[in-house]
Amino acid sequence: MRALLVVNPQATATTPAGRDVLAHALASAVKLDVLETDYRGHAADAAREAAASGFDLVVAHGGDGTVNEVVNGLLAEGVRDDAPMLGVVPGGSANVFARALGLPRDPVEATHHLLRAVEEGSSRRVGLGRVSGEGEQAARWFTFNAGLGWDADVVARMETLRAKGRTATPLRYARVAVTSYFRLDRGHPRLTVEVPGSEPVDGVHLAFVSNTDPWTYLDARAMHLNPGCSFDGGLGLFALRTLRMPTVLRHVGQVFLNREPRGENLVRLDDVGTIKVTCVDPVRLQVDGDHLGERTAVEFSSASAALRVAV
Repeated sequence: MRALLVVNPQATATTPAGRDVLAHALASAVKLDVLETDYRGHAADAAREAAASGFDLVVAHGGDGTVNEVVNGLLAEGVRDDAPMLGVVPGGSANVFARALGLPRDPVEATHHLLRAVEEGSSRRVGLGRVSGEGEQAARWFTFNAGLGWDADVVARMETLRAKGRTATPLRYARVAVTSYFRLDRGHPRLTVEVPGSEPVDGVHLAFVSNTDPWTYLDARAMHLNPGCSFDGGLGLFALRTLRMPTVLRHVGQVFLNREPRGENLVRLDDVGTIKVTCVDPVRLQVDGDHLGERTAVEFSSASAALRVAV
């Protein structure tokens, strides 16, 4: 088996020692190449080349951004049965995709888990989400979530802080989320959401799209926005018609207390094939915790059994 190990040395929990242990362990079971990323998009480029060169396995060691890039590289030519299998060894701060799959958070334990999966041929196919825009805007696969509005503002701010050397921590994410909330234009909803078979929903302030459950993690706590979502079904939608404080606190409380989100200002759907969102003014977009800039029209779609993952 030919395998490529893609390591993001800038990820929160990756270290040279951990990389060496992982590489040594994998090299005992497969014919291994190792690549350390040094620019944005490097992991995607490497995975794309590995897929074109007939590799059997590509292992992402980093955070959710690294996993997302590798997935987009593997499926650069679309869903294909002969795409390399994906392996994941968490090395970031949240590691949502790996944890949603039930993989160990500890890199050493995750390495042993991956080796066992390779030896036993254990894998599963997972569905993915895909976001496409207008004109020349490139489509992008996502593994666990995407969003327009508040969450994308948080992601953009966190990227700025990390570029300045700040560490991504649950407390810092929470602080940025609060400060971003008070900067929102809470009086003028800008989004319209369209789902096949239903009337368009106008007057929406934010739209979160899930490819699985949970939406994300705050340290050890899972945040459930669409509990009915899974890698085996369609997409989930969580959209709010108002950002007034009582409504926001109501739903934040439901999420923290692990209660199913409900409310008169909440639009929530599970197992949806496509979701289209249009905006009066440009709104920030994020996928898998990666800020993609501002958009005025976006379509989210579900691709079932799109990728094989070593589990």
